Amino acid sequence: MCVLPDATPFLLANANAHVGKLLGVSDWVEIDQFQVNIFSEVSRWRKPGHCDPESAKDSPYGGTLIHGFHMVSLLSHFFEDAGATPADGAYSLNYGLDKVRILQPVVIGDGVRLRSHISLLAATDKGAGEKLIKTRHEIEVENMAGYVMYAEYLAYWYPKK
Repeated sequence: MCVLPDATPFLLANANAHVGKLLGVSDWVEIDQFQVNIFSEVSRWRKPGHCDPESAKDSPYGGTLIHGFHMVSLLSHFFEDAGATPADGAYSLNYGLDKVRILQPVVIGDGVRLRSHISLLAATDKGAGEKLIKTRHEIEVENMAGYVMYAEYLAYWYPKK
């Protein structure tokens, strides 16, 4: 359960009062070349810049890169891991994204660690206690300056009965 710095639990019922506030920061997620290769297979985007460390050594980045969509695919995990789920929410459905920007390439090397800083951007009432929640995710990589990705993630939340 997300408890904000003012000790108020984050609820669907009080979500509008928390717009603009930090909901949480996820734990670190470790990503290595093996995971990038699996993502390449599943997404059918098997490019040398992501999957071939030997040829990527000669690239402008000096190594293989994590897919931008791989980082996007972690948003739901980051949200839950940060404990940002509303305590009175039963479940949510992915409603999409409003904005995603890959701000910096991320070289895999021996592996990287990512985490997300999550803030509430909007909470739109949909009736019957349901809310469309928009969160801002700013993804950082350990030992890299600045954020590597910005995303506005939408989740349609249903209240507990």
